[in-house]
Amino acid sequence: MTLTVAQLSESELLARIFPRLHAGSSMLLGPGDDSAIIAAPDGRTVISIDTQVQDKDFRLLWPNGGTSSGFDVGWKAAAQNLSDINAMGAVATAMVVSLTLPGTTPVTWVEDFADGLSAAIVALGAPQCSVAGGDLSGGSELVVTVAVTGSLDGLAPVLRSGAQAGDQIAVCGNMGFAAAGWALHESSILPSTHSPALATAAALFSRPEPPLSAGPVAARAGATAMMDISDGLLRDATRLAAASGVTLDLDGAVLRGVARALEDCAVVLDTDPLTWVLTGGEDHGLLSTFPEGATLPDGFIRIGSVLSLDVAGLAVTIDGQNFKGASDGAVGWDHFAV
Repeated sequence: MTLTVAQLSESELLARIFPRLHAGSSMLLGPGDDSAIIAAPDGRTVISIDTQVQDKDFRLLWPNGGTSSGFDVGWKAAAQNLSDINAMGAVATAMVVSLTLPGTTPVTWVEDFADGLSAAIVALGAPQCSVAGGDLSGGSELVVTVAVTGSLDGLAPVLRSGAQAGDQIAVCGNMGFAAAGWALHESSILPSTHSPALATAAALFSRPEPPLSAGPVAARAGATAMMDISDGLLRDATRLAAASGVTLDLDGAVLRGVARALEDCAVVLDTDPLTWVLTGGEDHGLLSTFPEGATLPDGFIRIGSVLSLDVAGLAVTIDGQNFKGASDGAVGWDHFAV
């Protein structure tokens, strides 16, 4: 018989969770009191928060027969929040987690969630980040909310608003893989039939791999603007362009080259892989701008140039031309789209 959360008290469930949570060097007081205490030697605290809702951001059972394990959901919750701290040029120091759980949720799913959360912190390169506590509640569907704090370690934060005409545009990390993986999960293609290329895309959707060391490195290399690519390159580039009052002109040839890594998936799903690169979110790579002539840090590739705001008011162009929907950010992920 499967033990569910409804069969345990809150204290009993927490007793199963706490030993699984990663403790990093920044935590002065961890779970157990009314609040945690986190060291902030820089004197400034970077903070971000994100939420995943069952059947909106993840499914426990996908149309292709695949599942989202507690480990997967925990990993993604850590990855997407750590990426937001990274995008400011900061280093994550602590996270707190709020879980809303239906009473029928297996206790093993919650334990796996805690394991996935802690595993991602270590594997993705943020071992100094502690899981410092959180909250449990009951509800009709699974909801995961994670807040993360970070330290700038003496650096100036890299904002979305700093891009200037003449800068070069660069990205670091995967592009389009999570979108391809999502399409596979939503298809009728059984996971057992996936080729290695398809399996990689599916895995990167379930457990994204943001380049967590790249943010502080980019900040030290003189990045003028930066943000996490969570909702698609075009949508997020539109946000950065609007914040900076510039036009971002992307290099179509470079992006088509990036898309070639997704051709095997695209053939199976009868899709143009460039669409995934341009509009797919949840890879959590970095979109950055650097002064023209600056040497890009390892892992970054140049994908375009920053121009003075287009006379037509276009925030993002590709090879100087408007891409349908790019000017108003109408492409990419939208939490409130029907």
